[in-house]
Amino acid sequence: MPRYIAVIDQGTSSTRCMIFDQTGQAVSLAQAEHRQFYPKPGWIEHDPLEIWRNTQTVATEAMQKAEINTDEIAALGVTNQRETVVLWDKNTGNPVYPAIVWQDTRSAEICERLSIEVGPDRFRTITGLPIATYFSGPKLQWLLDHVDGLRARAYRGELLCGTIDSWLVWNLTGGKDGGIHITDVTNASRTLLMNLETLAWDDRLLAAMNIPASVLPAIHSSSEVYGIAKGIFAEVPVAGILGDQQAALFGQTCFSAGDAKNTYGTGAFLLLNTGPKPVQSHHGLITTVAYRLGDGPSVFALEGSIAIAGALVQWLRDNLGLIRTSTEVESLANTVEDNGGMYIVPAFSGLFAPYWRADARGVVVGLTRYINKGHFARAALEATAYQTRDIVDAMCRETGLQLDALKVDGGMVVNELLMQFQSDILGIPIIRPALAETTALGAAYAAGLAVGFWKDIDEIRDLWQKDKEWHPKMAAANRERLYAGWTKAVTRSLGWID
Repeated sequence: MPRYIAVIDQGTSSTRCMIFDQTGQAVSLAQAEHRQFYPKPGWIEHDPLEIWRNTQTVATEAMQKAEINTDEIAALGVTNQRETVVLWDKNTGNPVYPAIVWQDTRSAEICERLSIEVGPDRFRTITGLPIATYFSGPKLQWLLDHVDGLRARAYRGELLCGTIDSWLVWNLTGGKDGGIHITDVTNASRTLLMNLETLAWDDRLLAAMNIPASVLPAIHSSSEVYGIAKGIFAEVPVAGILGDQQAALFGQTCFSAGDAKNTYGTGAFLLLNTGPKPVQSHHGLITTVAYRLGDGPSVFALEGSIAIAGALVQWLRDNLGLIRTSTEVESLANTVEDNGGMYIVPAFSGLFAPYWRADARGVVVGLTRYINKGHFARAALEATAYQTRDIVDAMCRETGLQLDALKVDGGMVVNELLMQFQSDILGIPIIRPALAETTALGAAYAAGLAVGFWKDIDEIRDLWQKDKEWHPKMAAANRERLYAGWTKAVTRSLGWID
């Protein structure tokens, strides 16, 4: 009998394979980083073939570490960086251009043209999304508009397109030799091309961006048997696909309306389960599909997306040289008692939720001779907590709900200083699960449910375990004073790009 679920977790900076047992415990992990390419200011690219090679490498390593074979794996799940776009030749399997990463802003002019008459909310009632460089559709239009010959090849039916999940599943199931070209509703809901009501590609949106439907993958649920893998996972059913943040919501067992989680990674992403009907946002949030199990109804969420969270710590390390490793940021921040009056607004490629300002750029404000590198470290950590407060406040205004607590996950939650400050600035408990990397776990749950490895979501909910909880210690007056300084700093970042 198969005793494990395998997951490919393909993120912005690395690809991982994790293997889980029936109790939801990770028994094996292998990880490989891939390169980041910055050919022009605001442009960020990945090599899809490097990602696919890394996927095969980490899959082999994870199975070797667990000392298992594919016949012991009940199903394979996939979770991925979401809005990153790949366009490839369906006959050769080769990408025709580097993957355009979700943070990339080269589609700004396209977004401006799409917004010029009605504004950025032109498609919001259809898609739940504002028109922004963040989403996949404008990136795909840029490729077809700017790379010689691609539009003609797309209309001749020679090319396939998709987010990273589509690229991986196509390759996992055979690639040019019969690979299936699909995506799931969570990834499709991030393209600016899918209708939230019909859960199908919308002809009006395709026409507005001049995108032929033939290049797009078929949209499926998040949990079903899509096909059987070949190669490295030969004969294993591919049975779960979730965009990374929806996977984290699912892995945190946020199955009820009002449940919320925040994932702290390269960016940070806060999702609030809103139940079976989409809630249209009037306060700068995204309406997205949270998940869909089989042929059941879709569950929706409100999301607040932060472009730069852990990436700001990487910036301190790689660009400024203030730390040698990312983990050193906490000890450096602990050398000072507070931020010394300085704030960092990391609008490196604009501000995402709830502002959606592509004209913003990063600023450091409040500098005096008193400031030292410890204050820089502390301000960098606090920036993530302040941006989270922006989103929580917007969600409360949107829904009338008051969060009782916030579940957290992702690489930054090992930072105790950040977690305590997050609790202080929100004024609510912060809860870290026993398994912090819940993104892969959510994809495992989706795949396992599809093949009966787990019976239902109640069984999964019983598996969730708490590791640690933080409670606010800061006086309310101090909380609001610090947050007022942040909101003032944000205004200084706006309008920098004409």
